[in-house]
Amino acid sequence: MPQFTRRKFVLTSLAVLATPGWARGAGSGRLRFGMLTDSHYADYASRGNRHYRESVAKMRECVDRMNDAEVALLVELGDFNDGARKPAEDDALRYLADIEAEFARFAGPRYHALGNHNMDALSKPQVLGQIENTGIDPDRSFYSFDRGGLHFVVLDPNFRADGAPYDRGNFRWTDANIPPDQIDWLKQDLDAAQKPAIIFLHQLLDGEGSIYVNNAADVRKALEASGNTLAVFQGHHHSGSYRRIEGIHYYTLRAMVEGSGPENNAYAIVDIRPGRIAVEGYRRAAGRAMEC
Repeated sequence: MPQFTRRKFVLTSLAVLATPGWARGAGSGRLRFGMLTDSHYADYASRGNRHYRESVAKMRECVDRMNDAEVALLVELGDFNDGARKPAEDDALRYLADIEAEFARFAGPRYHALGNHNMDALSKPQVLGQIENTGIDPDRSFYSFDRGGLHFVVLDPNFRADGAPYDRGNFRWTDANIPPDQIDWLKQDLDAAQKPAIIFLHQLLDGEGSIYVNNAADVRKALEASGNTLAVFQGHHHSGSYRRIEGIHYYTLRAMVEGSGPENNAYAIVDIRPGRIAVEGYRRAAGRAMEC
């Protein structure tokens, strides 16, 4: 949108946030949503610092907090379940169903981004058939929706360089790509939205290397050209991180699975209001205030 700077676009668009129907607590002029990532739930013993079985209890704490806070929506950023030890297909489906049951206790709209470990032992259609993205076609692995005065986009980088989707372990975790047709869809979707946008995905967009989407620079170019992207929220890199590139915030949330006990849980509430995004981190998740 060349007639606007990003800041002018954001401030103009955020003026609608005080209108009725904004979120629970309409008229507050803000939107708050919850997020978590990398629960890696599976019914097998801990390995290193990953405590797979504990993710059910950690998820329960997270959902209880989100319900108490009455956030507008809850999103998880991938690697919801784990199958790196190549469990039987039935086992992997059971792990996914168990952690989805905890996530589904959230009393509001909920959404998923796919991560590489979701497809260790399952196909994308199998994963999508076991989870619910509120109001979204169950066949969609990347999609968008509006809430109040904001536009939310969930991307899927779980494609090999040859364009094939991740499927039952038939991939390398370092080979993450967002295909050209998905980038074209993203450009058209952001252009049509005419609202400030928030992006969710699993693998990272703010650099180069094994933890990043291989064609991250192409995706960033599309986000920057849109003029309306405020922030990108990512998972995958378990320790978390933050960068700002060309005015867009890239916040990577710490993994839920890392560390034993409730004190090592990690999840966050994001508070968006005119000119400011604040991440309130719980337990070991990092908080951050971001101007926009």
